[in-house]
Amino acid sequence: MSHEVHKTVQEINERIKKGQAVVVNAEEMVDIVRRLGKVKAAKEVDVVTTGTFSPMCSSGLLFNIGQPEPPMIKTAKVWLNNVPCYAGLAAVDSYLGATEPAEDDPLNKVYPGSFMYGGGHVIEDLVRGKVVHLKAEAYGTDCYPRRQLERDITLKDLPFAQLLNPRNCYQNYNCAVNLTSRTIYTYMGPLKAGRANVNFATSGQLSPLFNDPYFKTIGLGTRIFLGGAQGYVLGAGTQHNPKPPRGERGLPLFPSGTLMVKGDLKKMDPRYLRGASIIGYGCSLSVGVGVPIPILNEDMAWFTGVSDEDITMPVRDYGYDVPNGISRVLDNVTYADLRSGEILLDGKRSQTVPLTSLTLSLEIANTLKDWILSGKFLLTEAQEEIPSE
Repeated sequence: MSHEVHKTVQEINERIKKGQAVVVNAEEMVDIVRRLGKVKAAKEVDVVTTGTFSPMCSSGLLFNIGQPEPPMIKTAKVWLNNVPCYAGLAAVDSYLGATEPAEDDPLNKVYPGSFMYGGGHVIEDLVRGKVVHLKAEAYGTDCYPRRQLERDITLKDLPFAQLLNPRNCYQNYNCAVNLTSRTIYTYMGPLKAGRANVNFATSGQLSPLFNDPYFKTIGLGTRIFLGGAQGYVLGAGTQHNPKPPRGERGLPLFPSGTLMVKGDLKKMDPRYLRGASIIGYGCSLSVGVGVPIPILNEDMAWFTGVSDEDITMPVRDYGYDVPNGISRVLDNVTYADLRSGEILLDGKRSQTVPLTSLTLSLEIANTLKDWILSGKFLLTEAQEEIPSE
């Protein structure tokens, strides 16, 4: 494929260092591409910044508690604020999942459960500098004789604390409705009977993977905004679908691409990491992610010119179809229609409810834009591609 515009990441980084780079957010790029066309837009713009802030269940904290004092311990069970962590790694390494509820949570025994505190809330508390209670048990060995450990800690006390998220930033997702005669409680939030509400996620034209649908610039080693700090893409996330059906702009028509990401929790901002309680479903963590897209050629300008009107999302029934593995799509609606506040579904108007904060998504894109313009943030080239075709 021949291009009129040819740039490299290295060239763009040189422009960033000299204060000459042209950086816009993905919302601004929509108008630029419409006015100038993709070739002129590619010549004018160097980087497009994206952003999203949404519950991302497949997230968690990989941490090490250190060996505070003798006798040494090999932890077999670990809790932070009574939330169980996975300790089957090494002596004092553990992983705290965002969706892990507190051990004494009644769950859905009192339906619908409130899920007031879990792994995501612990992660937020740590980032806020709050004191968290650590408890550990061990079976004892000759080299690690200690059997119990209990103390209050803060994030500063952990020698190692990395946010390590196996699946973030879904590329497109379902719109959830409920065709049954009772209210149901799902990971997409409460859904009223008779499709009274339609719940949806992603930040539309600001969403990272809608702006690079074929992963031309995103892969292993891509530097990103993660939780208010710099983080990195590790590769494809779990449940990554590299070959979804696509529309004319290359946008997937169903849930498809995902990212695995990591970053230093000690540098993060609680504004962009929030524990979430999803009634009747469980705990989660809302995560802020922003990905810079280098405009290497006119194709990348075209991709980043995507608008809410271009994005279509499938509407599915979470009352009967989804729990029974039925893949029926009731309708396809544009993100622009979803943002309007209501859609017409089978002749009936349904209120639309976003799970993603557009305000914070735009704030993330603009913060990343400011970092790049100030020279604090340079782009990286992917060291390994994420499958997309």
